[in-house]
Amino acid sequence: MNDYRKLQNGSDIRGIAITGVPGELPNLTPDEAADIGRGFVVWLCDKINKAPGNIKIAVGRDPRVSGKRLMEGLMNGMGPYGITAYDCGLASTPAMFMSTVFPEFACDAAVMITASHLPYNRNGFKFFTAEGGLDKADIADILRYAGDEKACVEKLGEPDGSDGRVRNFGKLVYPAEERDLMSLYCAHLRKLITDGADDGEKPLRGMKIVVDAGNGSGGFYAKKVLKPLGADVSDSQYLEPDGMFSNHAPNPEDPDAINSLMTRVVSKGADFGLIFDTDVDRSAAVDGRGHEIARNGIVAMAAALIADEHPGTTVVTDSITSRQLTDFLQEGLGMKHLRYKRGYRNVINKARELNQQGIDCQLAIETSGHAAFKENYFLDDGAYLATKIVVEAARLRKQGKSLDSLIADLSSPADEKEVRIPITAADFGAYGDKVIEDLKSFVAGPGKEMGLSLEEPNYEGVRINFPGGWCLLRKSLHDPILPVNMASDEPGGCGQIGKVMKGFLASYDGLDISVMG
Repeated sequence: MNDYRKLQNGSDIRGIAITGVPGELPNLTPDEAADIGRGFVVWLCDKINKAPGNIKIAVGRDPRVSGKRLMEGLMNGMGPYGITAYDCGLASTPAMFMSTVFPEFACDAAVMITASHLPYNRNGFKFFTAEGGLDKADIADILRYAGDEKACVEKLGEPDGSDGRVRNFGKLVYPAEERDLMSLYCAHLRKLITDGADDGEKPLRGMKIVVDAGNGSGGFYAKKVLKPLGADVSDSQYLEPDGMFSNHAPNPEDPDAINSLMTRVVSKGADFGLIFDTDVDRSAAVDGRGHEIARNGIVAMAAALIADEHPGTTVVTDSITSRQLTDFLQEGLGMKHLRYKRGYRNVINKARELNQQGIDCQLAIETSGHAAFKENYFLDDGAYLATKIVVEAARLRKQGKSLDSLIADLSSPADEKEVRIPITAADFGAYGDKVIEDLKSFVAGPGKEMGLSLEEPNYEGVRINFPGGWCLLRKSLHDPILPVNMASDEPGGCGQIGKVMKGFLASYDGLDISVMG
């Protein structure tokens, strides 16, 4: 019985797939993928109450060099149970979910082989049913089954280990039927633009849009969505899939990536730019003046896109959003802002919960660029957000306005900083909890005399109001780290906030506060 719990990364599975980085040995090979494939079939049969022979699963991948081998391994785990599998090839994570929606596919589930923005040697799996992405508990169950072949046999019986296999480079493998999902998905996005822009078959004629796909899966958006609708995408960059990501990290939060797009937009005189992460479930933008629309800006943009249609709706965000964003959402757009927890599944699940309670919530979004609209199945789809941006840009252009006019009233902190403090104590989870509880006591006691107060309500860590600023100390979702996020309305103000926090944390031997300077 293998223990695969170390491969869980929240609601995803991630591991080291190939050698190449010193000190990092593979722990997610085709063998592990086969076990995970088997575990997924067992979990899925329980979930949807179907026999494996009646189940259809679509599988896609990002361009990582390990993707094809992991797909082969996955199929070797699922194939013996008689499931019908579709090989969708190079795909995006949101498109894989849509294989459960499009009637042409009508899949029971989908798997995306990706490790998002992580380095080339990593890979992993994201899973979907028609209800959406899986939660942490679901992944834990899949990995438990993956490590326990006996339990799988008890659930499903002995699989047939020979029928349906073919030889591939000398190995017996279970093939999948090749299906073109991405063309269908692109047609879906094009229709959203033509319907939304309401300006004929070429609603983007005369617009110059730069797309940066970071050599991930997102090149399709320029070539198969924007260009056929008349947009000039000739100055787009890094559209070709490259599993080594040789230009910059495919990550809208990465400073080098966003700076590269900013430079490109300005130098080429584009109307605006769009940037995607590897598997296209996240996106950000750059306006025509070269200003980034990311983090708080992309939250504001996504909210502004639905403000007129859904007045007063609640926007659920992660925990590190700024005071200025709250003011923009509540005072500027007339919406409600619920600052919740980090983790895209957390914000999505909270949004679903609010709607079940009768509280209208149309948007769940992280500052990382995961944006999930209720109108789009609460699917975090970077291309869908980009599509809504493109539609609005086309409308604004008719009025002689530019994209940045939507969030012109959003101000920014004068100073922002994040420090990630390593927890060196053995039981890092419990140690981090103790530090957080002690900090609450500090703020209520000595900190009160310094003008500090606890932000309430607060759903993650400790958020502290400072004179002219704020600070959030929380535990990392997965790592032995205490991230500290700070923001100030005064230039250089994070220095004073950091000084107070460093003074408080100095007595904890289980923390490495040298990173605070």
